[in-house]
Amino acid sequence: MGIMERLDTGIIEGADEYLSFRLGDEEYGIDIRSVREIRAYEKPTRIPNSADYYCGVIDLRGQIVPIIDLRIQLGLAGLAEVTYDALTVVIILKLNGRHFGVVVDAVSDVVALTAADIRPAPEFSTQVGAGAILGLATVQERMLILMDIESLLASQGVTVEAYAEAA
Repeated sequence: MGIMERLDTGIIEGADEYLSFRLGDEEYGIDIRSVREIRAYEKPTRIPNSADYYCGVIDLRGQIVPIIDLRIQLGLAGLAEVTYDALTVVIILKLNGRHFGVVVDAVSDVVALTAADIRPAPEFSTQVGAGAILGLATVQERMLILMDIESLLASQGVTVEAYAEAA
């Protein structure tokens, strides 16, 4: 069963389910409850004088949804290196009652994790706020960085309200 089918059928529930996705060479996971849909990348309408990571907006069934590129936002790719291909997707999220999208390199799968599966991240200086990294988990021999997407964006000076104003 595919990711969207699992989302649509309601098989995925609870805080222990994470959508995994790739940014560059790393794999991340976010709580599935914030995910509304996964879409193929389509070029958004760029808003003048917006930050580089702010791709623009799309019309999602009559609703204007701001789109950011997490690769650029987190400094994982130089602007010259950012490419959008057949695997590039937009994850539509709903946080604090507002929809917005994040561009990622690819979506991997949905993983179920127990508290015992999640290890604390080591403490070190990073641009990402400490509250944004929930922990690390090993899933089938790959490391998954579990993120609190709202805290992640806030730690970078990005808020849902700021996107709503820009849109």
